[in-house]
Amino acid sequence: MMGDWRSDRIGAALKGENPTVLRRLSAGFAVIGDVQFLPGYSVLLVDEPDVQRLSDLPRSKRLSFLSDMDHLGEAVERVCQRMDPAFRRVNLEILGNTDSFLHAHVWPRFEWEPSNVVSRPVWLYPQERWSAEQFKLGPQHDALRDAIRNELDQLRSMP
Repeated sequence: MMGDWRSDRIGAALKGENPTVLRRLSAGFAVIGDVQFLPGYSVLLVDEPDVQRLSDLPRSKRLSFLSDMDHLGEAVERVCQRMDPAFRRVNLEILGNTDSFLHAHVWPRFEWEPSNVVSRPVWLYPQERWSAEQFKLGPQHDALRDAIRNELDQLRSMP
């Protein structure tokens, strides 16, 4: 999964060339994370590459983005509850400290996480977790991708 798409994730998603895209939502793209040391980690990308912060969007689109974040969070939560009895919760974050485009992180959290980070922000995980080959997104995550996609479809079809 290497290539130019990483340098312009939103542009690649708009062109149908971002392989991490799970579903197109009303104000963005649900994508599975590049690393999966917390299985189910996903991101919501805004569908306008120049939008840097939530407040850059008109109120109606802002609310759509937040609704999409809620749907992606609920989809990840439902999938993780089914797949792992040690699932605890989902953390939702809009940070924007590294990437200059609006995006929201959806982090599933589990009881089996190391005690020094289980109740702390995921960003405190050691660097090895972020770069270890065993946690990189790959074909071993296809079932997880499919489950999140299916859950997003079910949630979008609900009134």
